[in-house]
This record gives sequence, C-alpha cells and structure tokens, in this order.
Amino acid sequence: MYTYFEIQSTFKMIYKTLKSAILALRIWLFAAAILSFEILVYVLAIPNNTKPFIIPLIPLAAVIGSIPSFFAILILLIALKSWRVDSITKESVLIFVFLLISILYGTAGGLIENNLLNENASINSFFVKTGTCIAYVFGATLISFLLNRKLIRDSFSTTNQNIKTMNENSDLQLTQENQNGYSNKIWIKGLITGCLILLMLIPTVFVSTLVEERQARQQEVKQEVSSKWAGDQSITFPYLYIPYDFTVITNGKPSVEKRSFLILPDDLDVTGSVSTEERKRSIYSVLLYNSSLTAKGNFKIQVPKDIDVSSIDWADSKICFGISDFKGIQQKVTVKVNDVAYDLAAGIPTNEIDTIGLSAPVSLSAGNNGKELSFNMPLKIKGSDQLHFVPLAGNSQFSLRSNWNSPSFDGNTLPAERNLNSNGFDANWSFNKANLPFNTILENFNFKKEDYAFGVSLLQPTDQYAKTLRCVKYALLFIGLTFSLFFIVEIMQKKPFHPVQYVLVGLALIVFYALLLSISEFILFDLAYLIAAIATVSLITFYAQNHFKNSKAACAFAGVIGAIYGFIFVLIRLEDTALLVGSIGLFAILALAMYASRKINWYGNSLVENAVV
Repeated sequence: MYTYFEIQSTFKMIYKTLKSAILALRIWLFAAAILSFEILVYVLAIPNNTKPFIIPLIPLAAVIGSIPSFFAILILLIALKSWRVDSITKESVLIFVFLLISILYGTAGGLIENNLLNENASINSFFVKTGTCIAYVFGATLISFLLNRKLIRDSFSTTNQNIKTMNENSDLQLTQENQNGYSNKIWIKGLITGCLILLMLIPTVFVSTLVEERQARQQEVKQEVSSKWAGDQSITFPYLYIPYDFTVITNGKPSVEKRSFLILPDDLDVTGSVSTEERKRSIYSVLLYNSSLTAKGNFKIQVPKDIDVSSIDWADSKICFGISDFKGIQQKVTVKVNDVAYDLAAGIPTNEIDTIGLSAPVSLSAGNNGKELSFNMPLKIKGSDQLHFVPLAGNSQFSLRSNWNSPSFDGNTLPAERNLNSNGFDANWSFNKANLPFNTILENFNFKKEDYAFGVSLLQPTDQYAKTLRCVKYALLFIGLTFSLFFIVEIMQKKPFHPVQYVLVGLALIVFYALLLSISEFILFDLAYLIAAIATVSLITFYAQNHFKNSKAACAFAGVIGAIYGFIFVLIRLEDTALLVGSIGLFAILALAMYASRKINWYGNSLVENAVV
C-alpha cells in the first residue's frame, strides 16, 4: 500500500514534469516556427532554387527534424530544476545547450547541402554553408528563448526559493550572492550579445545574394549589348592552305587522298590602334571598342621534302584568316598578295588552326616554289572586353596603342615594351623562330589557339559590385566591434542596452550595405561609401546619444565606428598588403578595447572603481 505522502510526492513529480514538458513544448514549437520562416525567406530570396512544391513541406520538415531537440530540452529543464544554483546560471546553461544543439543541426545541414546539392563544392563552401545553418538554427532558438524567458525564469526561480531562504540570515553570503548575481548578469548579457552578433550575420547572406544578382544582371546587360555589337576577338593573320594528292596503297590497290599543308608568314608586322566608347543601357555602362589594324609581311613558298611538287593542286590553294566573331568585321576584308587584291569570304578549308574565319582562292603555281610573296592586309574590327592575337609567323612584331588607360595585358605573353599613362597605352610584342615551337611549314598541325594567344583586356576599373562583396566579407568585423562597443559602454554607464536595441543597431549596419550597393550604381564607389558610412554612423550615434544621455559616449561611438568604416575602406582599396594592414589594424583595435575595459567592474566588487566615459 502506498502512503499518502508517497502518493502526494508522485503527483508533485508528475505535475513538475508536466509543467516542464509544456514549457519545453512551447520553446520547441516557437523555435520550429521561427526556423521555418527563416528557411522560407531564404528559399524565396534565391529564385533559381525556388521549387513551389518544397514550400509547404518546410514547416513539416522543421517540426519533424527537430523532434530530438524537444526531448533534449525537456530533459535539460527537468535536470536544471534540481540544481541548487541561481536562475541566471541556469539560463546560461540553457543557452549554451541551445548553441550545442544548433552546432549539431547546422553541421548536419551543411553536410547535406554541400554534398547532396552540390557535389563539386569546396571545403570553404562547406564552412560557409555550415556557419549559415548554425546561425539560422541558433537564431531561431535564441528568439524562442527570449519570447519564453519570463516563463523560463519563473520556472527556475520557484525551485530556488528554499536556497534563498536558507541564506537570508547570512550577510556575507548575501553579499557573495549579489556579486555572483552581478557577474552572472554580465555573463548572460555577454553571451546574448555574442549570439546576436552571429544572428545578425544571417541578413548578410541576403545582402551577398542581392549583390551577386545585381552583378549577374550587369553581366547579362553586357552580354546583350556585346551580342549585338561584337564579343571578344581573337585574330589569326593570313596563312596559306596548299592541298595535294597523296597516294595510299590499301590491300595492294592504290587510292588517292586529299591532304594539305600550311604555310605561315616568314615575317609579320602588325600595327594598330584601339578606340573605346562606353554605351549606356539602363543604369549600366558597357565598354566597347573599334580597332584599326594593318598586317604586312611575306610568305616563303616551300614544299616539304616528302611531298611531290607535281601532286600539289596549286589552283585550289587559299589564303585564310581567323576571327572569333564575324559581327566585328566593319568593312570588306581584302588582302593584297604581290599587289593582287583578294576579297575574303566566310569559311575556311581547314580547322587545324581556326574553326571560324575567312578565306579566298589565291593564284599560285609551281613556279612560286622557293620564292617570296609579300602581302598587305588592312583590317577594321570592333568588339568588347578583349582583343587577342595569335603569333603564327616565323618572326613577328605587334604594336598596339589605345586611348583606354585601364588595360590588362594577358594571354600567353606579356608585352616586351609598354607605356601606360592617363591618355592611354602603347604596347609592343615580339616573337621569333627561336621562341615558338613550330615552323612556317606545317603538316598535320595539332594547334590550340588559346595556348599561344596574347593581347589586352580593356577593364572597367569602377566595378562597384566586386568592392561591395569585399566589404560584405567584413560584416563580422563591423557588427562584432560595434556590438562590443555598446556592451562595454552600457556596463561602464550602467544603462543596460536591450537585445531588441542591439538588433536595431545591427539592422542599421546591414542597411549600410544596401545603401552602398544602390548608391554606387549611380556614382563613384568611393563617394557612395562615404555617403553610406556617414548616414550609418550618424544614425547609430544619435541612437546612442538618446539612450545613454551622454555626449562623451556619443562622441566615442561616432569616432570609433567612423574609424572602423575608414579602416575597412583602406582594406578594400589595398590588394597585396591587405592582410598585413588588416592584421596590424585588428591588433590595434584589440589593444584599444583592452585598454578601455581595464577598469570595468566585472564582478561587482566594491574595491574596483567604476569607470565613466
């Protein structure tokens, strides 16, 4: 038989377990609902990945997938109620467990997204996706914790009533509890602030997506304009196609095959000028160019020793010219060979060198063997972005000048001489028989133009999207330092800053990127950065002044946050020394933070003097 007290104890235990279960259920359902909303926003923010049938399954997947976390929270709540510590410590343990759960779920989500959705993703992509998943899950659980914090605190505080009454008669113990309570409040506030820093990184993912979408739109506009104008041009100057008959004996029976060999110029001299113009399409600017080229040189007609001169079909010989985009041809292409003009037409007899090009029959005979033929070829070509050449000649010289002052000399060979100034550039390339791995007489030529092409890319230096993306990469530094500054000042001023206020400040820092992106599409990036930074610093400074009611604190905020934006601007402008300057700058910032916080009363000890900004 059970006694009355045993039955009463059993019912009390069941009642406490039921209350813990209800509280765990609330925390779990709130977190699942918030996580479903976050995933839905993420899916809708990436149109290319949006699949309508997935959207209704998101809440169901969030609930089912998080069932193990419900039992973990329930067990933790029951265990925490029996701990003989204050409620602040219990809340800290609860948040820490939430972080562990978020890390487990975030790692699993990163593995699934990285391996199942994109098998070729890099390890960096895995860490980025895992960090994003952790931020999503932890953000949902933290918001759920804040929404249910009153119930959680009430649940923990009722179990600590006996502890408090036992210590009421001891002044020393009361003092110790007050000090521990103060330090625990700082600990829990610091933990929440750190969590909010991670939570505010979630919007930066959407900002990065927005920047990439705008950048993709810019590329679409460039491709659209280039497709109607002309794209990248890769030019191969004249070479001769000489066909001949080759007798093959198969099973004792002779048969004749058509074969050919190629003759490259023995000397080639190319000079030209490139003039650029910018075309506007909507808010975007597309860089186009017109080039005027002249190619001069000579062919030395020689028949390979293994070919019978009498088998050559001289009448079917052709002169060929390669180009990558026909739209770029502005006028009739004519080449003069020994003062005889030949008009080139589309189509080439062989694809050993070019797959796209022009050709024309050329008058040759056996009498030309061993002689030289001079040629002259004027050419007007238009295109966009790149102008490349292929040095198919025994000895060749290329000279190019332009009015564009932001070139990138690329390809297989850099110019031997170049002169760059505000008015444009001049560049010269030189090749000879000793530094090219082929002769001027070619048979069965296995050739890839990309391996030998060289030239210039005309860059637009004001690429605001690349700079904005670089700026977004420093979001953790922006948010972390700003939140840390608020955290230190609120302790020193003894005026608590609510988590909602932290979120508002974080959103102001995120809006900075939207301002920077939108303004930089219309004006220079440097000026756009200045305007967006001044607007953001002013907003946060006025908000801090209104909260702390301290002009010195507001000036400190304006100076420190302004210095952060200036420091990030310097890093964006730097290239090779960005890591060095960034490391030194972070060290200096850390040193200043340690110096400013040296007198903070972290433990509430009366021996430590309160510092005032």
